Amino acid sequence: MSSESRRLSATVDGPTPSESSIATTLFATGKRAKDAFVYSSAYLAVITMIEVALASVALSVPFTPAVAVGGLVTFAIYAHDRVADADTDAVSNPDQAAFVRRHQNVLYNLASAAYGLAVAVSILGGPLALATTLMPGVFALLYSTDVLGGLGTPVKRLKDVLLVNTVVVSLAWAVLLTFLPLAFADAAFSPAVAVVFAYFFLATFVNVEIPNVRDIEGDIAIGVRTLPTVLGVSRTRKLLYAVNLVMAGLVAFALVSGFFVTGIVAAFLVSLAYTIGVTAFLGRTTDDGRLTAYAEFKSIVAAAALVVVAL
Repeated sequence: MSSESRRLSATVDGPTPSESSIATTLFATGKRAKDAFVYSSAYLAVITMIEVALASVALSVPFTPAVAVGGLVTFAIYAHDRVADADTDAVSNPDQAAFVRRHQNVLYNLASAAYGLAVAVSILGGPLALATTLMPGVFALLYSTDVLGGLGTPVKRLKDVLLVNTVVVSLAWAVLLTFLPLAFADAAFSPAVAVVFAYFFLATFVNVEIPNVRDIEGDIAIGVRTLPTVLGVSRTRKLLYAVNLVMAGLVAFALVSGFFVTGIVAAFLVSLAYTIGVTAFLGRTTDDGRLTAYAEFKSIVAAAALVVVAL
């Protein structure tokens, strides 16, 4: 009887050492998986896949391998960039920099393999798909390495040039998100293409400048000029408000002109409202790094809104 009481008491008092060990192991495994998903840029690949799907809906083309290719290219570009910038990221994002340094070789090899696979699949989509897949890689080379400096130009990296750095990134992803699904679907150009391109160009512009607020100290330390380092956080926030309003005007124009179906218009407008809300906190919170992640989730918000409207 006393033995049963002791067993019952142990159960009531708390978990056994074995149970605690299992819980600790599960927690540690979950944290490692989360770190790998976030710091490797895998989550950005998932977001890009969602964006390619949204672009496909906006362009009225079917889902194709473009969705997967977009994800592979994104993972490759950002993983390579994080490996290259691990030292400078140590100031603005020390946890990510530490992860990248620990897994540098694995990340580099995975990123290279991802880009190789993306290029191989894009060949199936034809010349336009292949060119669209290669373009972000070329831009990334000019953006983050000193290739231009080696050619004798006064500018070593496009990343160091005010506004050009943001425009290059915005252009690369707008081209990828717009023309990749178009190429794989072998669809004709239409007025909707121009609107989709402009929308994703401006959306990427906003998403580039939001993390630049977080990176102010690191950018100043290495001499990179961005809107937040030049204009300050307050003026940058107001500029991003204006960009979001222009995007809202574009979406409204597409609706009135009959370029977009109602569902994608609702999805984009909900996403814009969400982004404006995130932008409002720039410089008004102690955790601008978290705002960067929130801003990147706007496409998930748009996709959720599209699903709700479809139901």
